[in-house]
Formats: sequence, C-alpha cells, structure tokens
Amino acid sequence: MAPVVSRSLISAPMASVPYSSSFVLGIGSTKRVCLKSSFLVRNNNIKNGFLQSGLKWKQDKREIGGVVVRCEASAVAEKEATESSGETHEYQAEVSRLLDLIVHSLYSHKEVFLRELVSNASDALDKLRFLSLTEPSLLGDSGELEIRIKPDPDNGTITITDTGIGMTKEELIDCLGTIAQSGTSKFLKALKENKDLGADNGLIGQFGVGFYSAFLVAQKVVVSTKSPKSDKQFVWEAEADSSSYVIREETNPENLLHRGTQITLYLRDDDKYEYSEPRKIQDLVKNYSQFVSFPIYTWQEKSRTVEVEEEEEPKEGEENTEEEKKKTKKTKTEKYWDWELTNETKPIWMRNPKEVEKEQYQEFYKKTFNEFLDPLAYTHFTTEGEVEFRSVLYIPGMAPLNNEDVVNPKTKNIRLYVKRVFISDDFDGELFPRYLSFVKGVVDSNDLPLNVSREILQESRIVRIMRKRLVRKTFDMIQDLSESENKEDYKKFWENFGKFVKLGCIEDTGNHKRITPLLRFFSSKSEEELISLDDYIENMVENQNAIYYLATDSLQSARTAPFLEKLVQKGIEVLYLVEPIDEVAIQNLQTYKEKKFVDISKEDLELDDDDEVKERETKQEYNLLCDWIKQQLGDKVAKVQVSKRLSSSPCVLVSGKFGWSANMERLMRAQTLGDTSTLEFMRGRRILEINPDHPIIKDLNAACKNSPDSSDARRAVELLYDTALISSGFTPDSPAELGNKIYEMMAMALGGRWGRLEEGESEASTEASTESDASSVEAQVVEPSEVRTESNDFWE
Repeated sequence: MAPVVSRSLISAPMASVPYSSSFVLGIGSTKRVCLKSSFLVRNNNIKNGFLQSGLKWKQDKREIGGVVVRCEASAVAEKEATESSGETHEYQAEVSRLLDLIVHSLYSHKEVFLRELVSNASDALDKLRFLSLTEPSLLGDSGELEIRIKPDPDNGTITITDTGIGMTKEELIDCLGTIAQSGTSKFLKALKENKDLGADNGLIGQFGVGFYSAFLVAQKVVVSTKSPKSDKQFVWEAEADSSSYVIREETNPENLLHRGTQITLYLRDDDKYEYSEPRKIQDLVKNYSQFVSFPIYTWQEKSRTVEVEEEEEPKEGEENTEEEKKKTKKTKTEKYWDWELTNETKPIWMRNPKEVEKEQYQEFYKKTFNEFLDPLAYTHFTTEGEVEFRSVLYIPGMAPLNNEDVVNPKTKNIRLYVKRVFISDDFDGELFPRYLSFVKGVVDSNDLPLNVSREILQESRIVRIMRKRLVRKTFDMIQDLSESENKEDYKKFWENFGKFVKLGCIEDTGNHKRITPLLRFFSSKSEEELISLDDYIENMVENQNAIYYLATDSLQSARTAPFLEKLVQKGIEVLYLVEPIDEVAIQNLQTYKEKKFVDISKEDLELDDDDEVKERETKQEYNLLCDWIKQQLGDKVAKVQVSKRLSSSPCVLVSGKFGWSANMERLMRAQTLGDTSTLEFMRGRRILEINPDHPIIKDLNAACKNSPDSSDARRAVELLYDTALISSGFTPDSPAELGNKIYEMMAMALGGRWGRLEEGESEASTEASTESDASSVEAQVVEPSEVRTESNDFWE
C-alpha cells in the first residue's frame, strides 16, 4: 500500500528545492519508497539533517545510487494539534421538557407508577438488609422490613411508606435531583467492588427514571425520608411540569419517621377517582408486585360481625320501668379500616423443585391464572450458562372456548418477571411460537434486555436463547405426559391441543424431531383409538417401506373410500387424516424414521405386486378400453389406466403427484378469500383408474370392441366418471346434470320391471273399475238398524 503523504508535504513549495539525484525514503523498518530528486539539495554534504516546509529530514545512511533519509513530522503534528484544538462543552437539557418526555413517552400505561415506586421501596429495604450485615446498628428498633400503601379517596392522595435505608440530604439531591441517576446501580457497583458482601441480591432498579413515573398520575409529589446515618429528616417536594424542586428539614413531630421513606402522591383530577380507590391499588399490587420479597400491606375496608345489647321495646299497653327493661344480645355487621397483607402468594419458582408438592404447584397455577381446573402437566426448571432464568410452565386442563385465543401469539399466558417484579404478559411470539401459545407459566430472570420503561422485551441473542430453551422444556413436558401410565391425560391433551401441535409441523421445521412423536391419528386398524407414528411403524407388514395415509373430511368417508381396498386386503395399515390441518402437516414432515409419507389418493401407488406378468397382460388387454374412455371424456381426465389399488369398486379418480388432492381442493374451495384463478392453476391432473375384474368394466370393454359408437355405452362412461368423481372425494361441476343422468339410467333400469301400465291401458282400466263400482252401489240394500231421534249433541 502506498504511503499517505501529509497535507503539509503536498503544500510544500517544490520549486524552491534544488534538483538532486533520487533517494530512498525509509518508512518504518521495512518499507521504502523512492522519491524524486527534486526534494533534495544538489550537494551531498548532509550531516545532521535539513528542514523544509516544516518537515525535518534526517540522514540515516548511504546506499548505492541513493540516500536514505527519515522524515520527522512531530513538529508539524504539534502545530496541527494546536490549531485544531477547541473548547469542550457539556450537553445542556431543558429539565421540564426532559421530565415531560420521561413521563409521557417512556410508559404505555399509567398504572405502572405503582410498580416502579414499590420496586424502589423494595430496593431500599434490600439495601438496608445488606448493609446491616456489617452494621447491625442500622436496623435499630424501627420495626420489620415492610411496605405500606394507603390510598385516601377523600383527599385524592396515595401514601407509600417503607422502612428501608432512607436518604440523607446529599442522597436526595444526588438521587432525586439528578435525572437518570440510579442509586441502586451505584449500590450494586459498590457491592461488586466489595467481594465480601457478594453480588447475590434482588435489587431491581437500574435506569434511574422509575421514580419520575409518579408524575404519570400525580400533580405533586412529596418525599419524606429519614436515614439511620443522619439525625435529621428531610422533605423533597416537586410539582409536575416544573424544572425545580424544594428540599427542607422536617420539623413537625407528627410527621417524623423512625427510619425509611414516605412518598405522598397528590393525584391529578383526571386520575383521582380511579387510583385513590383501595380496591384498585390492591389489584395493581397483586398484578405487578405480588412476588416482591417483602410484605406489602394495603389499607382496605373490612367488615366484621359484633354482638351488641339492645333494649326490647315494650308491647302495646305495657309500660316498663328502667329496671324492668330487658336487654337482648344481637349480632350486626360493622365496617372498619385496617391493613391487609396483599402479596400472600410466594414465588414458587424461586424454591427447589424437590421441596414443592404437586398440590402447591396446582394451587399456584389456579391463583396466578384464575383457573378452576388442575393443569394436565407442569415443569419447574432453572437454566444456567449464557442466560440464567427460572421458570414454571403448565399445560392447561382445557383449551379456551375461543380457538382464536389459542392460536393468537399475543395471548397473556406467559408472565415475565424480572427479580420477582412483573414486567409484561403481552408478547408477540418472542418467548413462545404461535403453536405453543396455549402453554401458561412464569419466567423470571435477572438480566433480560428490557427497554427503559421495562415494558418491552428487546429482540436479542439472549431472547432467542431463552425461547429455544423454553420450547425444548415444553416438548419434554408433553413427551413425559404422552409416556405416562395414565393414558387419559394425554388423550385429553390431544383433544384440546392436538391441532395446535400439528400447526407446529408447518411453522417450526427445526423441531420436527420433537413434534412428530407427539402426533396421533386414527387408522384402518384402529378406528376407535388414536395411535402414534411409532405404533404405526411397529405394526408395519414385511417389506413395507412407506407410511400410507388418506386425507378425507370424516372418519366415515375414510373408512369407505375406494382407495383403501387393495391395501386393506394386503393387511397394510392406512392413517386417516380427518382434520383440515392434517394433510398440510404431514406434507411438511415428508419422512419419519426414514419412512416416506405416501398419499394413497395420488397416482403411481406402488404396492410391490408379485405377479408382474399378469399385470402386464392385463394392461395390454385393456389398453384399447383405456384409450376409448379417454376419448369419450376428453380433457376431464389426463389419462385412463388399469388400477393397482381397487378390488371391489369399478373405478376411482386419483390426483397427480404434484397437484392438490381431492381433500385439499375441497378445503381451498371453502376458503373465504379463495382465488378461483389459483384454484384452477393448483388443481392437479385427474387420472381415472379402472378395475379390470369388475363386471361393469368388462361390459364396457366388450362395448368398446363390439359397439364403440353406442350412445348407451357413452352415457355409461360419463356416468361412471361422475360417480368416481364423488366417491373419490371431488365435487362435481354440475350436480343437477349429474342428477339427470342418474334419473335417466334409473328409468332405463326400472322401466316395466313391476308391470307398469301404459297411459292408454291405464285410462281403460280406470273406466272399467268405475262402472263396476256403480253397479255394485245400485245392487246394495241398506236396512236401518235403529231409529234415532234428532239431537243437537253430535257426540251422541
């Protein structure tokens, strides 16, 4: 690579340098470049060097035909650095605008303010617990480590109090007065530097902006805090949409704290009625902070039954003195306010799986996901390595009534926690693929890539690793369920979620090896019980090299399909694909354990017939008939050939290898947004296969040879094709025309069989019967048996 000549070298006045012979410029220690002699003076008396245009050239040694020199550009570099250096400025920010962005742009939902403030309180308690390990005096006698939340609907305020580490005046300025300054992050850094304290902690904060989420709902925020390191209590106060805050010392004895922090939110008018409601606050704590490691108490209205004494009222006409008045005890319900523990449920995933009973898993599942049925299966695991997280996954006992909720990748079935604080349950396939979205569970990790609002899981390599491990554990759980002794559990699972596992065959090619053993189908040998593909392979006959299947719309139509005849006769089992998704799923699998899937409704079905000589003779005998039928049907069929799959039916209509089958064609016709042009393009060619052993085919073979132009024979061929169309699962183009053909053939077959009279004979017989009836009436004599009187009662 050629050396780069500096700007100062290029700008040097070349004309002022006298001519001299060429020389070699040494670059580094190895490379050298030959410069023209115009750079050097003419005489050779170069001793210590020379200076030209700010470049100092120094002689190193002589060589034959040239002079080796070295360029020292330090002086030039210093000169350029001096000229290019400028003033250093710090970024400035408009604080009110920055706060407005934090409050209104970072968070999607207002309700997360409580999550952030409770997380800050939890961090304050954690800090105190860590520091008390080396300084037990910090705990003092200020009570338990806890969080209390008291909403006041009358005044429109929320007060959050913790008994944590508190803050000094300097810490107030540093933490609350500096935006994006995370006290928790600084504390974690100090923990890591001091290895004696260790890094195993549950501290949550990391961004330093969570506190300002209070302004989502508050017009004014007042923070009163007392640190055990200080004798004074300070109050921090700020208004929304303001760029300043006030810090003062607390002097009111009624407001003094023993230790910790108290945050009072003065709610905005729009949010006053919603977020000052005690029940709403309790629901938010249960949703976001249910598993915080410290107890959280909320101020709730309760009721209790008490006994009271009441004086009986005297009866009418009676007067009782004060001494004679009777007092009776009655019970009544009274309301009162008291603290209630809100986060009773413990994070079961944080415990050792060996220490948790089955009933505890079931109870946790019902409480967390508001279910009433026990789960079919569950798995509890911890992963370590590149990504560390804990998880408990469940298979529900019943599928949702609306199938769209299952297939929808945005289901709220997976609850994501970071250090036991709920982050989100709104995912778009980041943690689970769509076909496994019915799985419910919790995932807790300490190092997930979240955005600042902690509402969005950012796409990264860590997320992909988590997804892979969660999917693998889910398949292991389903596989264990399928191999369990209780077969009814997997049967129930397959009835509820089988179609979604089949969806995985289409959408997740990377997990085919895990999905395929889980599939279940009916078959020609098991029409009542579902079988697996492993069971099918075990039941395969000798020399069977493929897995045969037939896709239809129902079990009954599959059982009576003409495609099965020869296979059933040979004892070959055929899978029945009776659900709409089955055929597409199997086509995506292609093979299983080196056995290909073969559709018996398509052409070129190989059954390994032994008598090849007889087969060849039969084809030669019926070649003329095949050509004649193809000539009669025209473009309706691609070709006509002798069948290998029929034993009792006269013919069958099969599809080409690369087109849609009859079942797929039926499904595509039923699509709401189906394209007729695509339907015509994808519809496979149809091949009519005939059974040479059937009487109808033998009669048509005779008609072909003896009377090829017979109209009756042609009508029989057309009717044969239409009948094969229906029996093979296709839809006729004109059902009315087919009906007329059937009526015509019925009339030909039934005409005169039961002595039907012609029209003239029918009229003559009718007149004769009328005359005979008249004569018989005249000859009839009726004798009255009883004389009855007239009466208006017609029931007599």
